[in-house]
Amino acid sequence: MSYKDEMYCTKSHEYAVKENDNYVIGLTDYAIEQLGDIVFLELPSAGDEFEKGETFANIESVKAASEIYMPISGKIVEVNEELIDAPEKLNEDCYEGGWLVKIESNAADSELDDLMTYDEYKSELD
Repeated sequence: MSYKDEMYCTKSHEYAVKENDNYVIGLTDYAIEQLGDIVFLELPSAGDEFEKGETFANIESVKAASEIYMPISGKIVEVNEELIDAPEKLNEDCYEGGWLVKIESNAADSELDDLMTYDEYKSELD
């Protein structure tokens, strides 16, 4: 499966991909390109719950610091701990190995309807 075929994206450059009963949450390749070299990443803890649109993480690069927003409501079930010690790995791969968190979500379909497919997201950028 290619992540991009199954991905929902936000205008603020986060993505959500359904994986079994959970969603994988991360930042799009475009966001990572715009940030440049990532130097710091602060992620939440497993068990934390967030509503769609809430800040759930912070990221810093050599260019900027930015908040990361939850694309759909849910509860954190797994955190990509590897990125906390080596945030620069996001620059190499922001999808397969560079996801940020996995969430359990009972989000209504209306939350997903607000998001774009990857192709729609890329066309918004042009």
